[in-house]
Amino acid sequence: MLKMNNVRKSFRTDTIETHALRDFSLEVKEGEFVSVTGPSGSGKTTFLNIAGLLEPPTGGEYLLDGDDVSNLNDRQRSHLRNEKIGFIFQGFNLIPDLTLFDNIDVPLRYRGFSAKERRKRIEKVLEQVGLSARAKHLPAQLSGGQQQRIAIARALAGEPRFLLADEPTGNLDSLMARQVMELLEFINEWGTTIVMVTHDPELARRAHRNIQIVDGQVCDLRAVPEQPAAVSV
Repeated sequence: MLKMNNVRKSFRTDTIETHALRDFSLEVKEGEFVSVTGPSGSGKTTFLNIAGLLEPPTGGEYLLDGDDVSNLNDRQRSHLRNEKIGFIFQGFNLIPDLTLFDNIDVPLRYRGFSAKERRKRIEKVLEQVGLSARAKHLPAQLSGGQQQRIAIARALAGEPRFLLADEPTGNLDSLMARQVMELLEFINEWGTTIVMVTHDPELARRAHRNIQIVDGQVCDLRAVPEQPAAVSV
């Protein structure tokens, strides 16, 4: 689904050049749920931005769903991003004066779907996240966990092949964080590939695989170990 070979990303000013990613190589297979961890400033956000086609790499090769997207222009990246990628952010990014239904509807309008198709998709994802009864509520009338569920529903309405989650539980208490994680696991079971950046080691362990990024490079690729079988006494 995602393959990066020796990807580099540099930022230049008049006096200094910063290397955010250096010879970054990674493969995420279709249907995987991968967590990404690492210290602040390690390159996690830059990796997400490139993976989500929000910005191009300085060098290297990036294959998304089998296609080389390393050198696409802004218009081409925008088209492919809208078609295949969904985003979930720590801050929810809901529009406060729109109902939950309309918050999910906005990106679908940009995609050019008919009113009938938009309603069908919105009702489906609201049911998936368990908030069908709240469709006409405003974001401020929901808890933080419910707002994040709506943000997930908004991402799912476009039926993305690939979901990028940037600290999706960062603003939630432990109970709500677990509930959101359970929802992401459910979405993954239906076939959506997920890459999630998190600082929570408990959530990272629940993914299929944990990737650690340090100083702009992948330093560890670890499968989640199987739990030992219970022993009867």
